[in-house]
Amino acid sequence: MNVLVTGGAGFIGSHLCERLITLGHKVVCLDNFYPFYDPEIKRRNLSEVISHPSFKLIEGDIRNLSDIIKCFTGNDIEVVIHLAAMAGVRPSMEDPELYANVNIIGLLYLLQVCQLHPVRKFIFASSSSVYGDKKSGAFKETDTDAEPISPYAATKKEGEAICFLWQRVLKIPFVVLRFFTCYGPRQRPDLAIHKFTRLLYQNKPIPVFGDGTTSRDYTYIEDTIDGVIKAMDYQDQGVGFDIFNLGESKTIMLKDMIAELEKASGRIALIERQPLQPGDVSYTCADISKSRNRLGYDPRISFTEGIRRFIRWFNSNN
Repeated sequence: MNVLVTGGAGFIGSHLCERLITLGHKVVCLDNFYPFYDPEIKRRNLSEVISHPSFKLIEGDIRNLSDIIKCFTGNDIEVVIHLAAMAGVRPSMEDPELYANVNIIGLLYLLQVCQLHPVRKFIFASSSSVYGDKKSGAFKETDTDAEPISPYAATKKEGEAICFLWQRVLKIPFVVLRFFTCYGPRQRPDLAIHKFTRLLYQNKPIPVFGDGTTSRDYTYIEDTIDGVIKAMDYQDQGVGFDIFNLGESKTIMLKDMIAELEKASGRIALIERQPLQPGDVSYTCADISKSRNRLGYDPRISFTEGIRRFIRWFNSNN
């Protein structure tokens, strides 16, 4: 199968490209190597696939129609997995216009080009942030009682609505995947687990926002990729549009996450208390019963094991 992966040089995207090629698919990767963090990190992410005959890299921007058209020209794209986005809750508070342009306008451009080609399925990467600042319980895809509290989350919720509309235009299956705090080798350097590990090894203070009791549903990268592949293979039985959580369905407090990093690294963290940040949610937890039942999604890597694997990767790459 010929698959277009937008944002394919990023953390999740590069792992997905590798898995797709291993499974025998042909991959076109679109990435603009935006300097949200060092672009050379993204280029290293692709080191395992860049020379593979089933992989093609197109350096371009989803806000540029001609770049998107290049991805489809002569490549017979059958499935689009749209990961490309401006990510990060806190940065979105500082530049909401950029987030709207990339995450909404870029999506619309991509869908317009899909309309001109025989695409068979569209998968959209959303986020647990669309659930807003819920305080307890497992988040279900049918929840309607929470609203986004950051521009990033708002663009993801709007993206879901746009996909719902365009499913009726394109008349192909659309699958929305709500990712819950993915971590593991190649995680973005600005994200907590990677950033805290780096500070641990530098013997520098770790900024802890709040009292350490905020919690996240951390999902190991291999489990997340398993979910994406299962969504690609999913036969929706005529539904046309569907939403699935991809999480671990367990919550880890911030202070416990730091404790796991200490245990796996053999180092002691220096804690620097800071106030909670605007846009940050205090809690996430995925209800994955729907994903288990319909996709066969079954996360297997425990948080303790995932942190051990991350630390091994960090030690060998830093």
